[in-house]
Amino acid sequence: MYRRAVKPFFDFIVAVSTFLVLFPIFLLITLLLAVFMGGNPFFVQTRPGQNERLFKIVKFRTMTNKRDVNGDLLPDAQRLTGIGKLVRTTSLDEIPQLLNVIIGDMSIVGPRPLLPEYLPLYNEFQKKRHLVKPGITGYAQVNGRNAIGWEEKFELDVYYVEHVNFSLDVSIILKTIRKVFLREGITARNTATMNRFKGTKE
Repeated sequence: MYRRAVKPFFDFIVAVSTFLVLFPIFLLITLLLAVFMGGNPFFVQTRPGQNERLFKIVKFRTMTNKRDVNGDLLPDAQRLTGIGKLVRTTSLDEIPQLLNVIIGDMSIVGPRPLLPEYLPLYNEFQKKRHLVKPGITGYAQVNGRNAIGWEEKFELDVYYVEHVNFSLDVSIILKTIRKVFLREGITARNTATMNRFKGTKE
């Protein structure tokens, strides 16, 4: 009952009300990124959602598109700008995803949507993370976020899928707010973002 009816309603109400409250900040960040990043302030990318259905996720752009002499993108740490780092460490880059929740592609709480290229790399256990809508925050995010490894992250994702309920969602939201203020687990050790997933054994 909660997963099918209450959670979608809860997501919509929370996403709309939060977006309205944060709208002035949304406009300010949009303007600042457009000026200092020299172009489109939004990062749009295809991600797999519930049942592996592809959708377009929207975030604030925090990195430039600078490339080396061979035309390859520079490492994330070298493309992350000063304002981009501020937006990322305060989790303000996630604000546009409220629009993804409003239109129904995402949930407030759920496993984070990852890259489509990871889909064939998951084992049967890890594939369960796609049985629910992806979330802006999730059980893995409040238990380490990018500071934990892929194996542990997927175990936490599947735990959420198998135990999703209202009290768990509220607990995750409250813990997310705390972590945003403390800026915990934003990056993996010695990297600007999480290392890429390369698959795992069954």
